[in-house]
Amino acid sequence: MVMLGPPSSVRLPPPIPRFPLAQGTADEWPLWTFLELGALPGAVPCARLHARQVLWEWSLTSLSESAELLVSELTANAVAASQSMVPCAPVRLWLLAGRAQVLVMIWDACPRPPVPAEVREDAESGRGLLLVEAMSKRWDWYFPPGGTDGKVVWALAADEPGR
Repeated sequence: MVMLGPPSSVRLPPPIPRFPLAQGTADEWPLWTFLELGALPGAVPCARLHARQVLWEWSLTSLSESAELLVSELTANAVAASQSMVPCAPVRLWLLAGRAQVLVMIWDACPRPPVPAEVREDAESGRGLLLVEAMSKRWDWYFPPGGTDGKVVWALAADEPGR
């Protein structure tokens, strides 16, 4: 028997979401990976470990620290947003890379945009997007075209963050 294409039990990753970025569209980046995670507390360390290993394989360890932090913060926000939905939806992570930068893209099903919180000095949480802004070259969010539910939040880890 000859099989054409993947078996029906194999799910292919969704296409990389298109987004407005000066360097071009996501499908023009030479390296990419995709990971779908349940909206569970263990999603954040799994996403971070995935990013660390993939960046090592891509010989981009100089960007690991900032990329891992961006993955952690954006995944944590996406998990919280997904947990607020009924039914709870998964979280999708794409990492795309060029020679000196890594693009982190996170999709969640919640239509509410990410908003940096006003955080009191003694607060123990709520600084995620402030860290993303400080550690990334750029970050933003958008609703995917084509009527897809949810939103994509992205951040660019580069050799010179915040510039």
